[in-house]
Amino acid sequence: MYFVRTASEGDLSKMRTLLDEGFRATYAGLYGETKVNALIAHLFSPAALQARLAKKNAEFLVADNGKDIGGIGYAAMSDEMTKTVMLHLLYVRPPLHRQGIGREIFAELETCFPDAEIMRLEVEPRNKTAIAFYHAHGFEDVGRNENDGPGQSGIPTLILEKPLEQR
Repeated sequence: MYFVRTASEGDLSKMRTLLDEGFRATYAGLYGETKVNALIAHLFSPAALQARLAKKNAEFLVADNGKDIGGIGYAAMSDEMTKTVMLHLLYVRPPLHRQGIGREIFAELETCFPDAEIMRLEVEPRNKTAIAFYHAHGFEDVGRNENDGPGQSGIPTLILEKPLEQR
């Protein structure tokens, strides 16, 4: 059984391994190994993960069973949009898909930002599994970005939003 908790520095190595595995499983077939390796090196470097852990108005969660991390989620208040939290990462180790880990992480992230009125995310349009997950959890398509990612990578994304309940 996995329990969702706030990530710590001691989790960084396991988090990086999970992100590498999950990102590669999702995107290698779409973008090829070379591009995926470059994105992983940039997005999930130890320094990038450390910066996310330290960021104010953000939450980095892990699903932990005492031995392994089965999933991670990261969201932060938007610097550009008022009362909007951006869901940046939600990954579950591929062999653990469809066991409720992503749902539990997501449910916890929804409660971490009491001043937020909207949760927003961007997802690759061909990532049908993720899009179905987000639609099932109340997100709606609100736009598209044709050039997302580091260095204006040319990667397209769908923009999805969900209103959050006020507590």
